[in-house]
Amino acid sequence: MSKEIKKKSSKKKDSKIVKKIKQHMYKWHRVIGLITIVPVIFWTLSGLMHPFMAHFFKPEIAHEKLEQQIIDKSQLKLSIQEVLQKNEITQFKNFRIVTFNNTTYYQVKTIFGELWYYDASNGKKLEDGDQKYAEWLSRYFLDDQKNVVKKSEVVTEFTSQYKYVNRYLPVYKLTFDRPDAMEVYVETSSSKLATYNPTSRQAFIWFFDTFHNWSFIDAISNNSIRIITMIFLLSIIGLSALSGILIYGLLWKQFKKTDNSAPKKGLRKYHRQIGVWVSLFTLTFAFSGAYHAITKWAPYTLSQMVYEPTFVTKEIPLASNTLDLDWARFQNTSIITLNDTTYFRCQLLEKSKFKTSKVDSNSKWNKKKDQKSEVIYINAATNKVVPNVDLHYAEYLAYYFTGGAPQAACCEMIETSDEPEESIENVKLLESKVLTDFENREYGFVNKRLPVVKLAYDTPEKTTYFIETSTSRLAAVVKNADKVEGYSFAIFHKFLFMDWAGKNIRDLATVLAALSILIVSILGFILFLKK
Repeated sequence: MSKEIKKKSSKKKDSKIVKKIKQHMYKWHRVIGLITIVPVIFWTLSGLMHPFMAHFFKPEIAHEKLEQQIIDKSQLKLSIQEVLQKNEITQFKNFRIVTFNNTTYYQVKTIFGELWYYDASNGKKLEDGDQKYAEWLSRYFLDDQKNVVKKSEVVTEFTSQYKYVNRYLPVYKLTFDRPDAMEVYVETSSSKLATYNPTSRQAFIWFFDTFHNWSFIDAISNNSIRIITMIFLLSIIGLSALSGILIYGLLWKQFKKTDNSAPKKGLRKYHRQIGVWVSLFTLTFAFSGAYHAITKWAPYTLSQMVYEPTFVTKEIPLASNTLDLDWARFQNTSIITLNDTTYFRCQLLEKSKFKTSKVDSNSKWNKKKDQKSEVIYINAATNKVVPNVDLHYAEYLAYYFTGGAPQAACCEMIETSDEPEESIENVKLLESKVLTDFENREYGFVNKRLPVVKLAYDTPEKTTYFIETSTSRLAAVVKNADKVEGYSFAIFHKFLFMDWAGKNIRDLATVLAALSILIVSILGFILFLKK
């Protein structure tokens, strides 16, 4: 008898403890849910829109890039030196060749950072050349020669409509007077399309930036407050999901024993059943979102990481139109300095591609393929091709960007950084190669710039630098911590693990996950209002 009494008393004791825990857990689950209902609605609704707008309803454009054409040597009647001397320009940053409106120009970057255009046949300066080239590029990308350009402006910093994900700065923003109010952003220094936004996309960018990135906090406070607020709320959402899993999942059998008199029906039943299934998605979204937000503390400075020494016109002896190269494949040229030696950096159409382009010129498949280029360096004093300069120059630039080389006032690289780069002096180079296509994982399409030289160093963080030698820019820096965060965001926030099913199915799964979280949150809120 005494044993039975002990068993009964222990059961009663256990049930009281469980009841107490349950009461507190219910209470905290409701409180947490109420605190986060508005942020959850903001994030899920804007998250739902992203796959729709970025994939299913993505606007199309006639040309996404300007194909490199062969430049006829006969169009270069004057060398760059003759043009500069004729216009009394004794110093400059760099030059390249552009062709538009049936004329070939030398695009010269002045020591003040301006882009000036000179006719390669007579040396005459094109007035407002950069703006005219920007308009020509935008019309080419849109294939629109009719509609009027309503507004043309230079964008020198990232904005709510032109986000840092677009990478290029400075750019021209051209607004067209047409029904979709198309805005086109172009970088004239590289002839690249940065992005294009019709009215629908402009509205989406505003909505996503406001309700997913919470840019409205930036407007009333600053970036740090925005990130802290987001991390705080995402942490609470994570706790809400965990408490839901404990109440309605792991400990439900124990809780159910004390609640047989009032079984869950209707909304409460659906809230519990759906909630348990989607709690995992809530946790992964919240965790990866908070982790991603943490990485946004430091300002984006890659757009300022460029090496631009000053060249003296009279100190370049070799005329640019007398270079010893295969002019039948010539696409462009610029100038660099390395180890006190000046080189012409020449871009030629790759031989194999040059041969097949004649045979397959009518093939629609051939037109879609990217035409690869070959890069050679010619000594500006001897007119001799020097091998492997591209890799050596990339290594020098990586050394320069990490503070190894003297920081001259002439160069645009940022002088002070919140996060000093680790020096790569005397560090072993593990891998160096030229990338002509985007690598999905480490150097993806989001980085924009191609071709780049990949340099992987044996540092504690296994730092990898991606250098665009054509513009002497640092295109990306990837460390172990960046890889971990990148995989976290790709897998848990963008469902990269479903790539095997294709992008449509992956995006659909993301939409369903976000929608289910929204439904559970609204059901919980309705339950609270009813009570």
